[in-house]
Amino acid sequence: MSERADLLIHARWIVPVEPADLVLEQHSIAINDGRILALLPQQQARQRYLAAKEVELPDHVLIPGLVNLHTHAAMNLLRGYADDLPLMRWLQEAIWPAEGKHISPGFVRDGTLLAAAEMLRGGVTTCNDMYFYPDAAAEAFDAIGLRAVVGMTITEFPTPYASDADDYLRKGLAARDRWRGHPRLGFSLAPHAPYTVADATLERISSIAGELEAPIHIHVQETSGEISDSLAAHGLRPLARLEKLGVLGPETIAVHSVHLDDSDIDRLARLHCNVAHCPTSNLKLASGIAPVPGLVEAGVNVGLGTDGAASNNRLDLFQEMRLAALLAKVSSQDAAALPAHQALRMATLNGARALGLDDRIGSLLPGKQADLCAVVLNDLNTRPCYDPVSHLVYVAGREQVSHVWIDGEARVNQGSALLQISDIELLRLSAVWQTKLVS
Repeated sequence: MSERADLLIHARWIVPVEPADLVLEQHSIAINDGRILALLPQQQARQRYLAAKEVELPDHVLIPGLVNLHTHAAMNLLRGYADDLPLMRWLQEAIWPAEGKHISPGFVRDGTLLAAAEMLRGGVTTCNDMYFYPDAAAEAFDAIGLRAVVGMTITEFPTPYASDADDYLRKGLAARDRWRGHPRLGFSLAPHAPYTVADATLERISSIAGELEAPIHIHVQETSGEISDSLAAHGLRPLARLEKLGVLGPETIAVHSVHLDDSDIDRLARLHCNVAHCPTSNLKLASGIAPVPGLVEAGVNVGLGTDGAASNNRLDLFQEMRLAALLAKVSSQDAAALPAHQALRMATLNGARALGLDDRIGSLLPGKQADLCAVVLNDLNTRPCYDPVSHLVYVAGREQVSHVWIDGEARVNQGSALLQISDIELLRLSAVWQTKLVS
């Protein structure tokens, strides 16, 4: 007697990510109630399961949905607003003044809608966000159907959103309470950076994160100037200061982590921290090349992030996989560094692990949520194909994403997003905000 399933997907290749380095050919994946039932050869799948729907992917590679471990989604409204500037000038002369004038719940909601739609079309099913007005961001992620960890941003400096660190925390925790129990949305504590958050606030954040079992999402050691300033002000490198204040641990996601010495890498490994590697942003802002081979060798869990569209200017994890692999090779002078399977793992399971979601997403194992991405490899740009994982990292781009499922529900089909908001409306929102920002 056949077993029932909601969905049966037959693919040319399936890369489950777990076990490592495995590629399944001519296999199928069975899904029911939003979860993976089984991966098995196509002939067996057709005999075993009676599915309400079947999808044929004869020239496709099926992978876990991608996990964007660091972004500022609402900053899609600032894409290209201030290019070709180093980090601190970019922040102080362009971004912070623009945010001070324009950020509002509407800005965050509309910018996040645009970002979520862009990520979804590019195979991203989960993102780790950090910005103001987390309630508005959560509304947008919910409307698009993306899985997200929404950051409760904290800094000492006033913005239109909050007046001081206590106000940021109070408003962020209230937003978290309103969305508690949502099946796709979680929250993190998101202190902006060591140089914008005081010791007492960081200690309080560490305590709250422990109570809530929430991630701590923080920029750290992005530039060499950040380190020299910290040594002058505190007598410690930023990561050493964070350890002293109890911020570092398995729940910590250290974003960028470009300028690391051996003691920094040892500290991140010893305390089981996670790193969100953002290679495009690091290059565009001339921050540097993160020592990813050294982090990986030390056992640090490294995932991939895009950063915001204002400093990238794409929310494209295929681009990040390729750059991460190439930069690891050239920086270590080892062509074998960060092979394709490892780059894919960074964009999937490693990001899920950093968010504490690896029991639910990040790989294609029975029992996990059916967050999937299909990439079509059937044109002249992608043939011949000897190794589909190599193609994912070095050849394909987000334009080859053909299908996306979240919890087994189709969100992208044949390259077209199945959204409750139309492209026309998204383009209208973008045009409205562009007019406001340049006026």
